[in-house]
This record gives sequence, C-alpha cells and structure tokens, in this order.
Amino acid sequence: MRNSRRSNNEEQHDMTLLRKQKPALLVLEDGCVFRGEAFAGEGEVLGEVVFNTGMTGYQEVLTDPSYKGQIVAMTYPLIGNYGINPEDMEAAGISLEGFIVREYSDFPSNWRSRQSLKTFMESQGKLGVEGLDCRALTRRLRVSGAMRGILTTEIQDVEILLQRVRAYPGLVGQDLVRTVTCQEPYRWVRGSVQPADRDRRPEEGKNLRVVVLDCGVKYNILRCLEAEGCEVIVVPACSSDEQILSWSPDGLLLSNGPGDPAALPYIVATVRQLLGKVPIFGICLGHQILGQAVGGRTEKLKFGHHGINQPVKHRLSGRVEITSQNHGFVVVPESLPADLEKTHDNLNDGTSEGIAYPSLGAFSVQYHPEAAPGPQDASYLFKQFVKLITSEKGNKLRTPS
Repeated sequence: MRNSRRSNNEEQHDMTLLRKQKPALLVLEDGCVFRGEAFAGEGEVLGEVVFNTGMTGYQEVLTDPSYKGQIVAMTYPLIGNYGINPEDMEAAGISLEGFIVREYSDFPSNWRSRQSLKTFMESQGKLGVEGLDCRALTRRLRVSGAMRGILTTEIQDVEILLQRVRAYPGLVGQDLVRTVTCQEPYRWVRGSVQPADRDRRPEEGKNLRVVVLDCGVKYNILRCLEAEGCEVIVVPACSSDEQILSWSPDGLLLSNGPGDPAALPYIVATVRQLLGKVPIFGICLGHQILGQAVGGRTEKLKFGHHGINQPVKHRLSGRVEITSQNHGFVVVPESLPADLEKTHDNLNDGTSEGIAYPSLGAFSVQYHPEAAPGPQDASYLFKQFVKLITSEKGNKLRTPS
C-alpha cells in the first residue's frame, strides 16, 4: 500500500507552482541589466537605486519616508523571515519606490508577526523583486555610485527601459519633502496620531513642548521625544516661523526626510528666522537644513550611507558610536562659519556627522539617534536636547520682563 504521506520533493514542487512569479528587470542608467522575479506586486517604477547593509530592519526601511524616490536593494541575502508587525512601523505606509532582495522568505516565523512582507507590500501597491544578484548590484553601485534605475514586470525590452530611465530626472534638485510631510498639524500621544487641539492641556508630566517640523519624520523620533517627557506637536514642513512660534514651543526638532536638501530654500529660510528664538535639534535632513541655515552648503555622496553599522567619532569625548544612517547628501564642513563647532565625524569617509552652534542653542547630527533599526549608542542626544530646552526655559524664567 502506498504511503499516504507526501514526499518533500512533491511538496516543494507544489510550492514552486504556487509561487510562480512574473519575470522582472532592473535596468540602470549605465545600461547594466539585472534579472529576477516579482515576489510582491507588479508594474514599473523609477528611482535612484541604493543598497542597505542592515541584516535586519527591513520593515523600518520600507516605512522610512527618507527613502521616497529610491529603489532599495538589501545586501543581506534572506529577507522576510520575521514578517511585519504594527509596532515597528516608522510611518503610516511604504515610501520607497521598489524593493529588491536576493531571496524572499514567504514563511515568517516571529511571535510579533501579523502578516508577511509580500502581503504588506501588496496592500500598499508596491513592487518587490527577488532573485537578483544583489552582491553584483552592490559592487556596481559602490564603484560607479548610486544610479537612476527602472524596475519592471511590464516589458522586457531593455532599449525602451534604458530610454525611460535616462529621461528620469533623479533626486538632485528634487523637493520630495512635499510628498511625505503631513498636511495638518497633529499631536503624538502614546504611539498614536491625534488632532492638534490648541486648547488641549498636555498630559501630566509633559512639561516641555517640542514642535517637530515634519520633513518625513520617523515615528521612532516621536517615540523618543515622548519617552523623554515631551509633549510632541508635529507640523507640516511648509509651516512658517510665525506658525511654528504660535504653538509656543520650548524646542524645535528638524526631522529626517527625502530628496535634495538644496531644493528646500523655504524650509532653510524658516529655520534661519527661528535661530536663537527656540532651541533646535536637527536629525539627518534636519542636519543638512540647519547647516544651510547658518550659511553652509550641501553636496551629494557617491553612493550614500544606508545601514546600521556606520562608525562615528564624537570629537569632544573621543567616543566612537556605531550608528544607523540613511542619507545620500552631506553638509560640506569647509562651507560652515568658523565659530560653529564640528562635533562628529564619520570614520569611514571623514564626512560631517554633527555640528553645534551653542550661542544660538542649536545642534544637529547626520545620523539617526533614534535608530529603528540599529544600535542605540546615540540615544543620549535626546536627553541632550531636553537638557538644552530645560536650560533655555530656565534662563527665560529668570530673565526680568
């Protein structure tokens, strides 16, 4: 009598049939072609192709608004194995244009998982591709730099795709902040977005009000501010200095975000008006905005910093922090005023990672102290910000009217 149990080969054959996927192409602007298969969604997307070196944290990468306009390839070979959960969201949805992995795991195993990566991406209408040679792609980008690319399941004609990708303008000069910022102010209360009622009294223990200029803010920045006892108000990136001051903030946080910082003169002008009026802390794009507000300029990196293991040295203490980073542009240190303090340096390439202007009550870092994903070596910066706010608030209380 034949054994009723199916063999492993039969089960694997059935799974192969179930996972029959559409062929997909990635075509770079230099004519290089990579082939794979769609594991989620279908269609065609254009963007700047970058790589991320994190072994974990793909959900945070997907939902980080700073990746708007980019197609992200993960260097770690297996992605999707722990699924998706609501606690690790960094925004309401997916911001990046397309997602590339070497091998997709369709069977997540984690007690926090609520859905698979495939299901999540398809619910957001996003294209995910597996089977590409991500090592070869990463090497190409490291040698040649981040490039414009097109990722598609629609057509297989490389010449047509090459024409389309070369017509795509890329990120330089593009204001992508307007596409990810909130449309109306809101409060962040215990992990949820709530209406920003001006008459509402802050929760007990929340004695410091921080206004966050939303250039594409990650939720974990808001979580970190709230954990430090701050009342958190988030306002659109196009808010004027008068509108920001109307909230009577004790501090202002300039958030992370996508695109070219040089394409944001309206935000730079607003921050310039607020310097010296309220303590300011800038993160990532916020660092680049603050750098421009004090007279500096920015430039594009060859292939950017996207990962969770970038070593940064704090100049004053000599301490080395392992940091989470996601940026393709940097502040040019030589362009900054002489009386500004350069506080942090990237130990891989020497680029600017932090500045401070004590006389104006402002400081910023290029990396992500909120991590998510990544190490928490730099979480002390939120305490530093609160200490600065408290000190400035005390000085105002002591100043005679």
